Amino acid sequence: MRNRDQTTERVHQFLKSAQFTTSDHIIIFSGAGMSAESGISTFREKGGLWEEYAIEEVATPEAWARDPQKVLNFYNMRRKQLLEVEPNEGHYAIAELQREFNLQVITQNVDDLHERAGAEDVLHLHGELRKARSTAHPDQVYPIEGWELNWGDHCDFGSQLRPHVVWFGEMVPAMDEAIAYLEDCALMIVIGSSLQVYPAASLVQMIKSTCPVIVIDPQSVQTYGTGPLLHLESGASEGMNLIQSVLKSF
Repeated sequence: MRNRDQTTERVHQFLKSAQFTTSDHIIIFSGAGMSAESGISTFREKGGLWEEYAIEEVATPEAWARDPQKVLNFYNMRRKQLLEVEPNEGHYAIAELQREFNLQVITQNVDDLHERAGAEDVLHLHGELRKARSTAHPDQVYPIEGWELNWGDHCDFGSQLRPHVVWFGEMVPAMDEAIAYLEDCALMIVIGSSLQVYPAASLVQMIKSTCPVIVIDPQSVQTYGTGPLLHLESGASEGMNLIQSVLKSF
């Protein structure tokens, strides 16, 4: 990040002009870039897991109906990778801020790195990789010990378990809960999300028009919002460390 002191002052003045106070409700909205620094492959990353598979082959209801073993193998591979990485500084900064401020984490990520860093009550819009749910009884959700979920693993009612993730073409059950959090949001911090995956990306458009938005991403991101916007061209850890220092001294 170029000239940290100047950037820190920009953030401070941005929040001040938006009349933000430290008692206000903050929402952290994180995407794949949040976990990329920990070594988690992103959907569009060259050389990543998704490059070897068409999304239609592993992340849709049709793929599950056609070849469930292939889908299970793919998510087992992702789960194994998750267990080999650790939260990054950005995750820890968010968890620390949550202990001092009124802060809610909403994430598009299916990993548990926010929780492993100490964040609580994380809302996962797209499900959780380390959990499985029943194909016939969706309310039956189970933790996965280790990294394997196999064909023949059943729920308590005898139905096959599937990854507890939201596939393309499926509804996002947590959207209503996420929207409810927006009602009193006074600052939204978007980290590592391209804001291209809907309906999750629409959350940025649903906040009050006066709500300031800070986007932390090394690449340009189109928010389609109408409120005050500040873009920090940095990675998750660098950006969140700076935000943390500003909020603590604000």
